Parts: sequence; C-alpha cells; structure tokens
Amino acid sequence: MNYTRLAAAFLSFLFIPYLLFGQSNLNTDAQYVEQSPVLIQSATAKGINTPPNKKLRTMAEWEEIDALLITWATQFNILSQILNYAQEECKVIVVCADSNQVKNYLSGQGITPYNVSFIEGPFNSIWSRDYAQWSAYTDDVDSLVLIDWIYNRNRPQDDLIPDLIGDYMNVPVYSMTQAPFDLVHTGGNFMVDGMGTGFSSKLVLDENDGGTFNITDKTSDQIDTLMKQFMGIERFIKMENLPYDEIHHIDMHMKLLDEETILVGEYPDGVADGPQIEANIAYIANNFTSAFGTPYRFVRIQMPPENGQYPDNFGDYRTYTNAVFVNNTILIPTYEQQFDDPALDIWREAMPGYKIRGINSNSIIPFSGAIHCITKAVGTKDPLLIVHQPIRDIQPAGITFDIDAVVKHRSGILNATLYYTNDTNSFYTPASMSLSDPTNDIWSASIPSQNGGEEVYYYISATSVSGKNQNRPMPAPNAYWDFKVGATTALNDITNSDFEIGNVYPNPASRITVVPVNLKFSGMVSVDIYDVLGRKVHPVFDGHKTAGKQEFIFDAEPLASGNYYIKVSNSNNAAYTIMNVK
Repeated sequence: MNYTRLAAAFLSFLFIPYLLFGQSNLNTDAQYVEQSPVLIQSATAKGINTPPNKKLRTMAEWEEIDALLITWATQFNILSQILNYAQEECKVIVVCADSNQVKNYLSGQGITPYNVSFIEGPFNSIWSRDYAQWSAYTDDVDSLVLIDWIYNRNRPQDDLIPDLIGDYMNVPVYSMTQAPFDLVHTGGNFMVDGMGTGFSSKLVLDENDGGTFNITDKTSDQIDTLMKQFMGIERFIKMENLPYDEIHHIDMHMKLLDEETILVGEYPDGVADGPQIEANIAYIANNFTSAFGTPYRFVRIQMPPENGQYPDNFGDYRTYTNAVFVNNTILIPTYEQQFDDPALDIWREAMPGYKIRGINSNSIIPFSGAIHCITKAVGTKDPLLIVHQPIRDIQPAGITFDIDAVVKHRSGILNATLYYTNDTNSFYTPASMSLSDPTNDIWSASIPSQNGGEEVYYYISATSVSGKNQNRPMPAPNAYWDFKVGATTALNDITNSDFEIGNVYPNPASRITVVPVNLKFSGMVSVDIYDVLGRKVHPVFDGHKTAGKQEFIFDAEPLASGNYYIKVSNSNNAAYTIMNVK
C-alpha cells in the first residue's frame, strides 16, 4: 500500500464518499455513501438461511465456469480488458448502472461485447471478489448452488449481489447471513482446493469475534463447523495476518494452482511482508499435507517494487498472485516490463498450455487490489470432475507409470482416456482407462516404460453418459502434465554429478531408517520412497540442504513388507537405491 496515497484518499473522504478505507468504492457510475452496520444486517435477510440438506463441494478456481462477474466503473480500463479476454472463454456478466453507457465505452475501446450479459442494478463498489457468490455442488458434481457471506464493508447493495446473480442464473443461494449461521468473510481472503480444504488469514477470526459486522460471535471451531455445513470444507487452514497488507486478503500474496501446488509471492530477505509470508508457508508445510497426502509444492514469484519501494516503505502492494482462472485462460496483473516478463514466464512454466494474459493494473493496485479482486466466477451447471495427482519431476526408467484419476459426472462416465507423448508437436498416444475402483470413481491406465532421457507429456480426457466432454488440464492437448525419465534404467544407480547415496541402514528396514546422502552442492533436494510400480508412497524430505554429508531419517513401520526404491532428486538429477521392508 502506498501510504502517501492512502493519506490523500483519507483526506478526500471528506469530499468524495466513495474513496474509503481498504479497498475503495471506486464506482463513479453509481456513487453510494457507505451505510451503518445496522443497515448491513437488515439488508442480509435473503436467500436460504439454513444449511443445505446435502453435502456440498466448493469448486476450485481451475474448474469449468459458465460465467465471470464484474461490476462496472468506467474510469478503470482494466475492466474492459478483463471483459474482452474473458468473453472468449465464458459469459461475462456486467452489473452496471447504465448498460448503454458501458456499451458506448466498450465501443470506444474497439471492443464488441459478443458474449456479455448486462444487468442494470444497484451496487456500491467494484470489489466483486469479496462480496459476490461462491459456487458449490451437491454430491460433488450434481446441482450447482451459490453461497453468500456477510460482506465486511458498509456496502449493503454489494452484499445483495449474490441474490441478483442467483436470480439471473436460476440457481439457489444459501446465505450465511442470519443467526445462528451468520459468517463475516471476504472472497479475497479465501481459496479452496475443490477437495474440502480451505485457506484464509486469521482476519476471518477477528471479524467473527466481536467484529463490526458479525451478528453473533463465533470461535474458530464454530467457524469451521459453518464452513463444513454450507461449503463442504472439512479442513480450514488459517494463517497469521500480514503486517503490511492492510486488508489481510491472502489473494494478494498466494494462489492455489492445483490441489497440491501453491504460488507464493516472494520479497527480498527481511523486506515488507516477506518474513510473515515465509512463516505462514512454513506453518502449512510443517502441519498439513495436500488432499493427496503429499507435501504441498510451493512455486515462488516476485512481489515487484513500485519505483524501487516496497510496502514497508510506501510502495504499492504490487502482486502477481492476484490473478484469475477463466477456463483455458489466466488473467494476470502486470506493472512494469522488467518485472512482468520473468513473472509471466513463471506462470507459463507452472501452467503450460494456458493462455497467459497480462493486464496492466497500475491504476487499481494503489487501492489494494488487482484482477482477482474485481472478478468472481459462476461455476458450470454441468460439471465433469477430473482429479489427478500428476507424476512430476524425474522418474526412473524401466518401469510402467500407473495413472489414476477420480472422474465423475452426475449422468455417469461413458469413457475416459489417457493421452501421452514424448513430443507435444507430435501425435498423442491414447490409452483407454478402466474403472478400477467403482466405489471411489477411480479410473486407471498406464504409460509404458520409457527410455532414459525422455520427457513424457500427458493429459486425461473423459466423456459422460450424457455426452459432456472434459479434459484435465482443461486446455489439453495444449496443456499437459509432464515428467522426465532418468538417464539410467537401473534402480540402484546411487550416484550422479549432484549427489551420492550411501548404504541405507538398517536394510531390511522395519522402524527408524537412515538414508545417508553426500550432496555435492547446496540447494533444494527431495527424498521420496516409491513402490515397485513406481508410485510414490512416502515423502521423506523436500527442502534446502547445504553441501556435504546429510542423513535423512524416516519411519518404515507404516510401509507394507516388500521392496522399495528411494529416490534422491533435484530439478536436474535423480539417483536411486533399493530398500527392503520386512
């Protein structure tokens, strides 16, 4: 946050009521003075105020959407760019005071709104991420419902937008707005993996225990219960607030890219919110695993300065994590080419095959928000869910790679196919998947043994009984998962140019086991245990180690009797050794 600008904004509050604390009103088309909390509470008696009678699954951002919502403020050209890119992927819903004014503005920008619906209605601000609806499904993939919370601002018209969208889409809205089910929460401070895990800062605790907008006080456990009842959140991870992010919204510094990967904003050592971000990431890494039972993977991306200054020295809170998925496209805020180019490259590497669209966000970032903050999705009414833990990094040669995926649709799955290749410019080989676990909707196929040195690219496609088709990753075949095959065909190749594995002891193993490794360079290293089918069964270590002799320790007792191999790897190399569990 630029505090000089914030001070100016505060002074202007005396004259321009739409410039406010935190994320400002920013709506000159329908100027609206903020209201008292009493008016907020009276305005929230809407929707269905009791929990659904079926278990819900709140969708992840990378899942298919039918529409993207924005509320219109003409002075921000960023909205027209979002609209233009998003309408290539889905319907864009524009809530506005005057649709003709918006159409004329778009025409002046050379934009034809060919996949846009205009809803003329009252609203207070453009921060739709925070006050608009959440999309969830009964029975994982059945009926779409929308979820609404109490917005943490004095903006009663904003807080009614979920009902407006529910009416327009003909979708029921479950409102967590009346006692005893009331919850104050904001969309920018919540992310979800689509498998029952949610993330927020502890702002959600602050605002529901003696806060300004809550109706009844809630403990952390009571909040967890509400999130489970209304959104299917089985595990709600809450992190410490950041000292320099005044709105305490996690989308300003982190973003889920898939079920086990988190994009994390990174400052120079000791700068601004960097230390607290690192502490929060360590808290996640040390206390939680992904929905697959594996450690979370963290991808770092720079938090760029403004004119050389960071938020602890009055610089704007520039961020590249405040991006939004729109089916096959990802819209990412940009600021300055010298920082934008490497940031966009990180996004392309992390999400290959997606259309990566940068949008200049310098006009809005002084108000503590960017692209994610002013957009909100409506999930598809006809979801075909594919959940798969990708094979990643370097894998051994000489083994078959088993591919499992949860594939679900309300009409049932007609067929599912695994596609793989060694060259994305060439033909993908199809392999029919079979329903290997009907109880859990798991479909399986295999990629045959590959030569050492090859790179493997693959994706999954499925068709429902009703004829619905879906790929994962969604933009496939342009998008894919990939892994490298080690240059050796032996599982006991214990040395390479980066490290050397010593004798595992005891071997055979039964309890505490030690893997000695001589690291030839300092850096990131992973140690993992695989079964004879090449499936990772136990992560031992994933982090930074200094060069020299290191010992990695794990407990072998949970492993079934049999042979296993231990892989030590970094981004360039892998080495393997055999271990027996008795």
